[in-house]
Amino acid sequence: MLNNSIRVRATASVANVSCGFDCIGYAITKPGDIVTIEKQDQPGIEISMSGIKYESIPVDPENNTAGKAILSLLDTLVSKQGFKVHIEKGIPPGSGIGSSSASAAAAVFGANELLGNPLSLNELLVHGMAGEAVASDGFHADNIAPALFGGIILIRSYDPLDILNLPVPKNLFSTAVLPEMTINTKEAREILPENIPLNTAVQQARNLAGFTLGLHESDFELLGRSMVDHFAEPHRAKLIPGYNKVRQSALDSGAIGCGISGSGPAVFSLSDSLEKAEEIGRAMVNAFQNSGLESKAYCSPIHTKPPEILD
Repeated sequence: MLNNSIRVRATASVANVSCGFDCIGYAITKPGDIVTIEKQDQPGIEISMSGIKYESIPVDPENNTAGKAILSLLDTLVSKQGFKVHIEKGIPPGSGIGSSSASAAAAVFGANELLGNPLSLNELLVHGMAGEAVASDGFHADNIAPALFGGIILIRSYDPLDILNLPVPKNLFSTAVLPEMTINTKEAREILPENIPLNTAVQQARNLAGFTLGLHESDFELLGRSMVDHFAEPHRAKLIPGYNKVRQSALDSGAIGCGISGSGPAVFSLSDSLEKAEEIGRAMVNAFQNSGLESKAYCSPIHTKPPEILD
């Protein structure tokens, strides 16, 4: 017998992982969004919100990432099932760690569960991407795929869609530091050059290959050498006050590598223990504070599971 309601938690994610611009993302254990979905007799989606900075998020289903993801799912299934959806934001919108993707992932995962699981996780991804597109003005999977699948994800191709799970080395931990500022995603896109010199593209490809091999071999030194972004970071760094000092503070504290998450302003690093991740987080928070910004650090292992159904 199918349930009439469900609560689902989906986690934050780090995208544009250094050399993996627009193609590599990973999930982190915290923070996360909780979405509660309840069947209703009449067709349509009703959305309510609570939590962190939820006031800026539209509740019109067509303009809400969770609502749009469910509408896309229902359209594919030719279903007129109605839902009441409540989104509890644990991830600040505009933070650069996949706030909109977490809501979309939890929503489409939960709605699919209430409908009897007609679609697989792979099939749900395109509907999550439809929801994410509401916030990002484009179809991107490097946040929504980690939020749905967990782990470290490589988006090899969008046409056709080809998503690959990369190995997660033992003792790989993440630090994500969120400064109290926002960056307009459109501005962060427009600041990037339209064309990349050939030698720059070759160097980025070398780093991406090295990063991928480093994951397969659990070679953290190779990971660190490869975590250099020649595409976005040189341009987006200027949008984050004190970024270079924050990055250097992470490296000086023992980080494997450090970079900008998504289009920012969140800054992430990787390390080889939770204790090191926490030490790095404190150093990065202090560096932001020295640049006039308060911030908060989230330290965790790489999250390797799909959205969680809560009691």
